[in-house]
Amino acid sequence: MIKALLLLIVLVNGLYAVRFVLDFLKHRKEAWAEPGSNFLLALWGALCFFLSTFGISDFALSTVLYRARKLVSDKKLPGTLNTQCAIPVAVMALAYISSITVEPKTLILLIVAQMAGAYIGPRFVVRLPAATIRTFMGIGLCLAAAFILAGKFNLVPSGGDATGLEGGKLILAVVLLALYGALNNVGIGSYAPTMATVYALGVNPAVAFPIMMGACTFSVPMGAMEFVRLGEYGRKITFFSSLFGIVGVLAAVYIVKSLNLSMLQWVVAAVVLYAGATMLFERAKGSEAA
Repeated sequence: MIKALLLLIVLVNGLYAVRFVLDFLKHRKEAWAEPGSNFLLALWGALCFFLSTFGISDFALSTVLYRARKLVSDKKLPGTLNTQCAIPVAVMALAYISSITVEPKTLILLIVAQMAGAYIGPRFVVRLPAATIRTFMGIGLCLAAAFILAGKFNLVPSGGDATGLEGGKLILAVVLLALYGALNNVGIGSYAPTMATVYALGVNPAVAFPIMMGACTFSVPMGAMEFVRLGEYGRKITFFSSLFGIVGVLAAVYIVKSLNLSMLQWVVAAVVLYAGATMLFERAKGSEAA
């Protein structure tokens, strides 16, 4: 099953890569004329996806930089965010799934659950106030980070080192991952909640990485191909991010694989706390503006 999954990742993202390359070559003059220093874009591609490999949102980071430097219009920003991350995320998924031991049934079911949530969820999620969801998610993630830190200081039982889930825990994880996939549609990333869930259910925190990347690597290229077809994306940014993002991903994957469980728990706590605090800060900013 794992080999079949890896092959499917290569096929889906390979199709996207071919379409992007053909479009880039067709419009190469316009692409090189787009704003942005080649050195800056190369450096940013490596740094952005180095951080993204640890679960820090490349969408959020890139939005801040691209708008501040006026590298791409707001109209083309959503397309650029999707097209720039397709190849780096595929490399993340291939590296983590092939190098981190995960029980195949758990991996496949959780990837499918998150993809299903992302597909079916919008018709339900869009009816809910995004600000309210963000508030509850922010509080939940901060509490999850506190739980992880309490375990590190031996105040509560710490997370386990299992490579898969069974029975009620697996069913709960499937339901939650489907919910996280749905919440992606209101701008709430699934990386940090997935980390917190996997940890809380007693699984090795490293297992969260192939699950997170595996789900994203199927959903992202499908949307990215549509943006390429429409030409609604930054070609130059996507070129440099696709190329140098791989360098950042491989560097980060090596670090994650070489960290022991204790150090990885600190990384998970930091990412989850960052995500929760960011959501609460955005909610407070929105209330202030209103």
